[in-house]
Amino acid sequence: MTGSPHHIPEFAVLGHPNEGKSSVVSTLTEDDQIRVSQIPGETTVSRTYTVEIDGEKIIRFVDTPGFQAPRQTLAWFREYGGDPEKILDQFIETFHRDPFFADECELMGPVARGAGIIYVVNGSRPVRDDDIAEMEILRLTGRPRMAIINSKQMEKDYTREWKQEFRKHFNSIRVFNSNTADFRERIRMLESLKSIDQEWEESLSRVILAFRGEWKKRNRLACAHITLGLEKSLGFFVSEKLSATADQVRVREKLNLSFQKGIREIEKEMFAQIKLLFKHNLYDYPLSDYSLLRHDLFSKQTWELLGLTRKQLAAVGAVVGGTMGVVVDVAAHGLTFGAFTVLGGLVGAGSAFMGAKKIAAGKGIIQGGDRFQVGPNENPQFLYVLMDRVLIYYAHIINRAHGRRDMADPRGNKKGFSSKMGISARLSKSQRNVCARFFKSASGKTVIKGKKAIPEFALLIASLLDKIANQEI
Repeated sequence: MTGSPHHIPEFAVLGHPNEGKSSVVSTLTEDDQIRVSQIPGETTVSRTYTVEIDGEKIIRFVDTPGFQAPRQTLAWFREYGGDPEKILDQFIETFHRDPFFADECELMGPVARGAGIIYVVNGSRPVRDDDIAEMEILRLTGRPRMAIINSKQMEKDYTREWKQEFRKHFNSIRVFNSNTADFRERIRMLESLKSIDQEWEESLSRVILAFRGEWKKRNRLACAHITLGLEKSLGFFVSEKLSATADQVRVREKLNLSFQKGIREIEKEMFAQIKLLFKHNLYDYPLSDYSLLRHDLFSKQTWELLGLTRKQLAAVGAVVGGTMGVVVDVAAHGLTFGAFTVLGGLVGAGSAFMGAKKIAAGKGIIQGGDRFQVGPNENPQFLYVLMDRVLIYYAHIINRAHGRRDMADPRGNKKGFSSKMGISARLSKSQRNVCARFFKSASGKTVIKGKKAIPEFALLIASLLDKIANQEI
C-alpha cells in the first residue's frame, strides 16, 4: 500500500487470543454485527471489514486469529537470513501447510500484502514472555505499526508496564478501550495512525476528513428526525364520534390511552432513526439502571425529573399566551386510568405555572357536541419533556461503542439542574423562547404559523446535538 489518496489504507489487527481484537475492529468500523466472544480462539480466519461513506470505500480493518506459537515463530524469524522485505512471504511459503503454524500464517497474510499493523493487548493483565515474542516478531516485519492497550477491565491496570515494553517495538502507542470509545476517540486513533509512517499521512488525512463529514451529516439528519418527531407529537390528536347512547367517560378513557400510545409510537420512531443513523443495527442495547428513559413517558417520575422548573415554565407560559386551555392531571401515585381529567379555565403564565405537573392536553366534546377529541397537547411542558428524552437517547447512542455486547452503559446522565435532570432546564431564556414559539407553531396555537419558528428550533436542536457530542453539556 502507498500513501496515495487513490489507495485505501488497510490495517491488520493482531494480538494474542481473547485480547479484544474483534471488539476493537467492531468499534473502529462501527459494525456491531462482528462476532465478539469471550472464548479464546473464536477467530480462526482473517476477515476484512471495509468502511464505506457515501458509497466510497475509505479504510479497511482486518480481524485476524490470535498468535498461537509466538516463541517458535520468533525463533524462525531470528534465524532467517534472506531479504528482510520478503521475510513474511518466506514464512508463509514455508509453513502454510503446517497446522502448527496455521494461525500465524493466517494472521501474517494481510501484513504480507501491505497492511499496517495494529497490535492489541489487554491492559488489565501483566506483560508475559509470549507478548514480548509477538512484539519482536512484528518489529522484524518492518511494517508500520501501532500498539493499542485495550483496557477490558478496570480493577487492574498494567498500562505503564505495557507502555515501557511497547516503546522498544512500535512507532506509536495508544490507550483505546473498545468498550467505551466514542466518535471523538476513534478520530484520535486515526490521527495517531498517521504518525506511524509519513507515507500514510495523506491517505489517513483523507479518511479523517471523511469521518468528520459523515458525523456532521448524521447530526443534521438526527436534527431533522427530532424536529419532525416533536412537531408531530405537538400536533397529534385522536378523536371519536359520539352516539346518543355513548358513555362519554369510557370514550374519554379510551382516547386517553390511544393518545398516549400514539405519542409513544412517534417517540419510538425518533429513537429508531437515531439508532439507525449511528449504525447500531443488531443489538437492542440496555439502558443503565439509573437512566431516566427507564421511566415511561407519561409516568409521574418522568415529569418530575425532566422538563422545566415551575418558575421557568411560568415564563414560557407568558410567551405562549392564553393557549393553555385544558390540561390533564397526574394522580397522586402515578398515572391512573382516567388521567386526562379536564380542568380548563387556566390561561397564560398562570396556567403554565399551575400546570407544571400536568401531563397532556385534551379537548372536550366538539363539533356540535357529537365528537370527543384528546390532543393536541396544550401544556408547554410536554415539549420540554419530549425534547429531554430524545436528547438523552441521542447521548446514549453516540456514546455506545459498537464493540460492546449486551452490557448496560456504565455512564449515565447524572448531571442535574435543581430538581430537574434534563437538558431543557439548562437552556437560556432566549433558547426557551425559541422552544415556546415552536410549541405555538407546531401545536396550532397561532392562526398564522410562524415561518421562522420551526427553522430556528431546528438550529437550536442542532447546536444541542453538537454540545452533547463534544460533552459540553
